Amino acid sequence: MIELVNIHKAFGDQKVLNGLNFEAQQGEITVIIGRSGEGKSVLLKHLIGLMKPDEGQILIDGVDLASLEDIDLYEIRKKFGLLFQHSALFDSMNVYENIEFPMIEHAHWGIKKRKDRIHELVELVGLKDNVLAKFPSELSGGMRKRVGLARAIALNPEILLYDEPTTGLDPIMTDVIDQLILNTQKKLGITSVVISHDMQAVFSIADKIAMLYEGQIRHEGTVSDFRNTTDQVIKNFLEGKATEDQHKEL
Repeated sequence: MIELVNIHKAFGDQKVLNGLNFEAQQGEITVIIGRSGEGKSVLLKHLIGLMKPDEGQILIDGVDLASLEDIDLYEIRKKFGLLFQHSALFDSMNVYENIEFPMIEHAHWGIKKRKDRIHELVELVGLKDNVLAKFPSELSGGMRKRVGLARAIALNPEILLYDEPTTGLDPIMTDVIDQLILNTQKKLGITSVVISHDMQAVFSIADKIAMLYEGQIRHEGTVSDFRNTTDQVIKNFLEGKATEDQHKEL
């Protein structure tokens, strides 16, 4: 479904991605981990075509995003749904209007079809219809995540991207969101790519894990592969320990 081949990206003298290769299989949850500043968000922006690499290919179903004109890229982006790190709901819109927004912008659906879809989505993400009139400021962090997810899957995307979906949530709500990700995956069968540093959450949801380190994927494999790794860099990351070089950087 997704393949990145020899991706290079630099900002001035700062090289962020350095010959990166990455694959995400159809129907699986692939989680990308790595310390802060390694380029996880830059990688995510490449996946959806918001950034173009200096070199390399970004293949979605065999189509190279880096070579597309804007009008063709716009069509490919319709395959994607994106749950932003802080949900990115529109403060001036209520829940109903937030979920409806992509339907108005990108689909030619009548009012009844939009209404039926919104009620279906609210149920799918575990909310009740009584939230539809509420504004984001009236919702808890977990509820905002659910609304953000409902909006992200409104148009039945083939690929769903999550940017740090459990950031800022307490352990109980983190577990709730993890289960929501798993349930969404099971019900819709879509391909998911998750950016996360929350290893407990990663181990709960991942079919495959890929670790970004110094501009490349250092290792990718199953949860078991990462739990049993002998790679000291990976072990330090999983255990939350800084290396001597990282201490020197600070």
